[in-house]
Amino acid sequence: MSLKRSLIGLLRSHELTGDKAKDPLLKSHYYKLSRERAWEEVVSTLKKMQGYKVLHEVQSVGEIVLEKRTVTGRTMDITVSVINVNPVTAAVDIYSASRGSFGDLGSNYRIIIDIYRTLDKKLAQYKTTGI
Repeated sequence: MSLKRSLIGLLRSHELTGDKAKDPLLKSHYYKLSRERAWEEVVSTLKKMQGYKVLHEVQSVGEIVLEKRTVTGRTMDITVSVINVNPVTAAVDIYSASRGSFGDLGSNYRIIIDIYRTLDKKLAQYKTTGI
């Protein structure tokens, strides 16, 4: 992880992904799956991830809320969104925030990268670039 990321993390206690993200690792991920199928795959993958606890699943809006405790005892709240792009493509975006004050020293960034890496491995055959 870069020094810049750690410095940003001193002040910032959240991180999010999206199409317009400057960091290529924080760009939305796309999969050639219907939203329903992507939802099933994403939820089942997240439930198997070590250290993450699924708190809520709201399929109607495509959001899964997770919690992760760090080694330092902080709690991170993570929202994974499964978005319908078109009938055969779904996008996944992630928002991660730390509870409490002060920055997160880049841990929200690392959590997003970890979740994306796991999803990309599980859904490798469906991964696509954009719409």
